[in-house]
Amino acid sequence: MLARNTAADINVIGLIGERGREVQEFIKDDLGEEGLKRSIVVVATSDESALMRRQAAYLTLSLAEYFRDEDRDVLCLMDSVTRFAMAQRDIGLSGGEPPTSKGYTPTVFSELPKLLERAGPGSGKGSITGLFTVLVEGDDHNEPVADAVRGILDGHIVMERQIAERGRYPAINVLKSISRTMPGCNNDAENTLILKAKQYLSTYDDMAEMIRLGAYRKGADPLVDEAIHFFPMLEDFMGQGKNERASLSECFAMLSEILAREPDLETA
Repeated sequence: MLARNTAADINVIGLIGERGREVQEFIKDDLGEEGLKRSIVVVATSDESALMRRQAAYLTLSLAEYFRDEDRDVLCLMDSVTRFAMAQRDIGLSGGEPPTSKGYTPTVFSELPKLLERAGPGSGKGSITGLFTVLVEGDDHNEPVADAVRGILDGHIVMERQIAERGRYPAINVLKSISRTMPGCNNDAENTLILKAKQYLSTYDDMAEMIRLGAYRKGADPLVDEAIHFFPMLEDFMGQGKNERASLSECFAMLSEILAREPDLETA
């Protein structure tokens, strides 16, 4: 969806350690003819050697840098950094490095910044917007690779299987996700709108169990009442179909319209 609908001049997509069947599905079904017209796809499937998987990741960033230096805006997508780290771990272990954190070798954590820091603005007009996926073991968001990547990049988007299980896609946990650059990209009104929506989501999340059990009585807390009122609309707003497209301005307009709907706070 990002590759098909982005406003960037070109997409550079690295599929590192993917299954061959998934690569074909991604190129033909997900990326499609429209996305492929302005995309370069670098593939090293899971059956390739560790050296090939590592070099595929570096080649992805090298291509992105080439187009950035030509003053073009590049969207760089990589799936996944975890498999790059696994490849580097295999190389390190075969070279006699001692395993450290969860079996990862020290060079894994020195190679990650060398790869990821290559994204960003260049010396000219071009830029690289990098989106790198991280697979977390056992849903542990503090596992070594995720922890290291989070410290290098400018933000993280957390996806949770519980959200997917209730049928909302993309399954993003907005409260656990963060962007350190977003406040500077928006105006004050937009930032206020986002904070207000997150406050309602956080309040609902804190009281969700009591609400489901019927233990919360309407009127006990006006903020909780407002959160209950807005939550279904915000949940619907955060869902998006595979072929849907919405600009940032359209999203802010929809969010503003939702939060303008006054709840009925009369006690039952």
